[in-house]
Amino acid sequence: MLDLAVVRRFADLAADALAAHRDQINALNVFPVPDSDTGTNLYLTVAAAREALRESDAEDGPAAAEAYATGAVFGARGNSGAILAAMIRAGLRSLTHDARGTKGERLARALHAAAEAGYAAVGEPAEGTMLTALRVAADAAMAEAADAPDDDRDDDRGRDLVIEAAAAAARAELARTTSALPELRAAGVVDAGALGVTVLLDALETAFTGRRIVLDGKPEMSVELPPGGVDLDADGPAYEVMYLLEAPDETIPVLREELGGIGDSLVVVGGEGTWNVHVHVDDVGAAIEAGIGVGRPWQIRVTHFADTTGGTGYHPHAAPGGRAVVAVSAGPGLAELFRDAGAVVVEGGVRERPSVAVIEQAIVACRAAEVIVLPNDPETLRAAEAAARATEKDHGIDVVVIPTTAQVQGLAALAVHDDARPFDKDVLEMTATARHARHGAVTVAATKAITMAGPCEEGDALGVIGGDFVRVGGDLGEVARDVLGRLVGGGGELVTLVSGADDPEGALAAEAAAWLAETHPAVDVVSYAGGQERYPLLMAVE
Repeated sequence: MLDLAVVRRFADLAADALAAHRDQINALNVFPVPDSDTGTNLYLTVAAAREALRESDAEDGPAAAEAYATGAVFGARGNSGAILAAMIRAGLRSLTHDARGTKGERLARALHAAAEAGYAAVGEPAEGTMLTALRVAADAAMAEAADAPDDDRDDDRGRDLVIEAAAAAARAELARTTSALPELRAAGVVDAGALGVTVLLDALETAFTGRRIVLDGKPEMSVELPPGGVDLDADGPAYEVMYLLEAPDETIPVLREELGGIGDSLVVVGGEGTWNVHVHVDDVGAAIEAGIGVGRPWQIRVTHFADTTGGTGYHPHAAPGGRAVVAVSAGPGLAELFRDAGAVVVEGGVRERPSVAVIEQAIVACRAAEVIVLPNDPETLRAAEAAARATEKDHGIDVVVIPTTAQVQGLAALAVHDDARPFDKDVLEMTATARHARHGAVTVAATKAITMAGPCEEGDALGVIGGDFVRVGGDLGEVARDVLGRLVGGGGELVTLVSGADDPEGALAAEAAAWLAETHPAVDVVSYAGGQERYPLLMAVE
């Protein structure tokens, strides 16, 4: 029933359908916070799930379903995305592990499991939302499976009748959501998350049956919010906090209770030691500390609602219709440098490189007509190019990825960025500057290996130029001087040194700067604390 082709087909249909309806769903977003991002969050969640499926080596339906579900949990965005991830995970696991009864009965139980997981993931469930839409759909599916004629119970026809009943029930419930919540009644719109559920159930029906859904009386999809938007509740939390969490399952009730006491819109989804946590709070530190209290939070994201709502909806670094730069940062100090230069920062690094969905979200969040992306890492470059293609297709934004493969190349490119120039000339100037910035680094060998510079042992100092190993030595300072000598040997006026997390005091950079002052006194030197992992010192010569 759940074969590899069906999972792949649903992954593509779901992502494409939510991409097509994203702006319309965003326009309906007034609950729980009117931040106009429900469509984007739902899309980014299924896009992350699809990406995880494509990157997996799954050879059968169950393995594909597990990869897709895990990708949804890890890639969930916002309140609605976290709830959807819980639904997807529970529904697919039910289809994979519950083989009792007919195909229709199995599908109905899977929808029921998904609906229950949605309610369980939310701290304070509200009716008239995506939770209600899926619950009503699941109830209709269970009724259809129980009432199916005997000749329809054991074949694909019975399964198709179940999903058809579920999708129809969700559409009917969607129309009723306008009267379910005060916020929806005041705006005169249906619930954005409920609309997302109907879109996904339509995609599921198409995945199983092959039929495209053409609806009669489908809710108006071009509904706009009232003029000026919907104002935030002045008494509501100011921040959205999300993070992935490694923690024992038995600690999660404690976490839920603590987060529920300091915020709202709480959603915790996951299991088997890995969780996605979402909450709206005023005290960001307390929300993160709650996670630290039970495990290890990582990939922490904090959104200030005032930056995305209140009538503007635009990122502070990009005027509507203007130009923005998105830069991937490998450390906190580098992130600060990029932000100070006016870039929108995506956190990355050698341990946690950003996915296509994360970069796409950053591009969209700029709300600019023209966006320049600086990936600053060879692996991230491919993800950035994929995100650019998807964003141009779905949003009509002009996106150019400058192929920076090092953090210092990104800094050099951003230094000459000028949005007063025509877009193509700005891109050309930034690209040329990045290309002409010769770059190197020093690192420490993590294991015994054969490099282009010869064999190395664990703990050896390694010198890198342009991504290739050029020196193996026993002392980081000596290797750094060798790399710098090769870089400045080709000429240059400015040397940039960036200290890493392993050298927080910048001792290696200071040593390198002193050597340059003695051997190349005509060269200017600037030093920064980058905080990047694995590389105690990054270097560039311009």
